[in-house]
Parts: sequence; C-alpha cells; structure tokens
Amino acid sequence: MIVERITPVSLDNNQAAEYAQKAAKEYCDKKITACKYLGGGSFGKAVRITFEDKSSIVVKFLRAKGMLEKEVHDLCLIGKHCKIKMPKVYFARQSDAKIPVDCYGMEVIEGKPLIYDFAMYLKSKKRKIQLAEKIAEGLHSIHECTNDKFGDTLAPEYDSWIECYKPFAKQVLDKAIKLYEKGELSFKIVDTMKKAWQKFDIIFEEKVEKACLIHGDLNVVNIMVDKNHEPSGFIDPLNSMYADREYDLFQFYNLTGKNFYLGKIYRQKYGESKRFDDKMAFYGLWNEVYCVIKSGILVGFIMNPLVRNMKRRIKNL
Repeated sequence: MIVERITPVSLDNNQAAEYAQKAAKEYCDKKITACKYLGGGSFGKAVRITFEDKSSIVVKFLRAKGMLEKEVHDLCLIGKHCKIKMPKVYFARQSDAKIPVDCYGMEVIEGKPLIYDFAMYLKSKKRKIQLAEKIAEGLHSIHECTNDKFGDTLAPEYDSWIECYKPFAKQVLDKAIKLYEKGELSFKIVDTMKKAWQKFDIIFEEKVEKACLIHGDLNVVNIMVDKNHEPSGFIDPLNSMYADREYDLFQFYNLTGKNFYLGKIYRQKYGESKRFDDKMAFYGLWNEVYCVIKSGILVGFIMNPLVRNMKRRIKNL
C-alpha cells in the first residue's frame, strides 16, 4: 500500500450519472429508464442504471489511478470464496476521452447497508447475534482462502506478516509526524501513535501462522441486508491482502458495529490471538491515519474513539 496523498480525479454527481449511462450503453444497448446516484467516498462514486426490461447494474467510478485492476481482481477473487454474495463484475473500463474516469459495471446487491437498517437496532440481542453469526461465517469463509506468502493479492511476496505490515506501519507513523509538523494532525494523535509504536513488538509478539485472504473494509457500511434483516451481500473490498485474518476484524468495531456484536461473535466462533484487543486498537488507529494521509480528510467522530482506545491499551502493556 502506498502511503501518500492521492489527488482524486474530478467527478461531480451529475458527471457520474452522465458517464454511467454512457458506460451502460456500451455494455448493453438497451434503453435506460432510470439513473440513480448511490453515493461515494473519497475515491469512488456509484450509480445505479435501470434498463427498460427492469434489469439493473451498478457502475462504480474509481477516482484514484491504479485502483481498477486491483478492485476488479479482488471482487472476483473474494467472490469465489465467500459464502455471502459478492457482486459479479460485468465489465471494466479504463478512462479515455469519452469517459475520463476508470469504472466498472457490476451486479446490484439488493437491500441497504446494515448501518442504515434502523429497525435492526431495536431487535433483541438474540436476533442481533443470529445476524452476527451469519456475517461472521461469511467473513470466515473468505479467511479460509490462504496463501504461502503475505501481501497484496496481486503479488504476495512476504514470508511473514510482520515483514509485510511493520514497514507499512512505520511509513504511516512517519507521514503522520510530517502532517503534525504541518499542522494537519493533532499532537494527541501523533503522541499516541509514537507511544504505541514503542510497544509494537509486544503487541505483535505472537506469530501469525497463516496468510489469509481478507476483505479489507468489511464494516456496517459494506454489509448489505435485505428487508428481513438478513445479510444479502458484502460489497466494496479495499486493500484486500493475504494477511493476518485479524487485520479484517477492527472494522467490525467501527461505527455501529458493536451494536450488532460482530467482533464478539467472530472471536467466539473462530478464536483470537492473545493480544487481540491491543491489535484491534493498533490496526484501527493506523488505518484511520492512513486514510487521512491518502484523502486529507479527518473525521473526528471516527478518529477520536480510536485514539482513546489506543491510549487505554497502552496503559495495560
């Protein structure tokens, strides 16, 4: 993973809708009856296209160069192993004069992100655990795909997880210090990172035995549920790797994941390392700072709990 600021390709919502229709017409020359912008993040935007025969596709635009090959590859790879539906990829398209943004078309996963299933928040603990068990089983089915080497799914090359992850983590820390010096990160964040880094060898003292395929971004935004509050699909893998499988699990604690017992149930069903909580704190904070480095956007209500959690874990080490 490259630890540097990325300048996204300019793309507003109206342009996304226009380009999505052009890409959809190239894919299948059917009459388009509806075009709906679904949303997006720092580097992606998604548009749903509906045709006259009622069929639909999602066109996703990737606003950072070099994402297209990997994201399409990872969707296909994870989809082969995951027990819960992943969207099929129909086409991939490099940017050109006609559509100046990389994009691909994929299957629609019906439902809504779990974070927006407000009725589910009111369900009993038993019902939430039933949902969590199915989500955990789906993620674990991805983790059961292993490799002899750790690293990026396109070219895993490392003999150990530490050999793969530690240099990346050091780059994140070094970049964070530079952002602090420029006034873009607070002393509290960087000071906590420095103290955590001093404990790195303790936090990661237990060897990771298997290089497991990970989704990379499976949180309550990317878990889709249907009208019966059952998982209908996983979407949007990001930075998928052959990695420590627990590198996938800090996302279960982000946003409202704790409300659904996602991390707790995965740990109960499939076990955990002895430094699990310390690793979750480290992975979570480092990932969020990495996102700030890439996008230049700091979201306080996400960052602040991660800093507090890391500080608590440091006291216990």
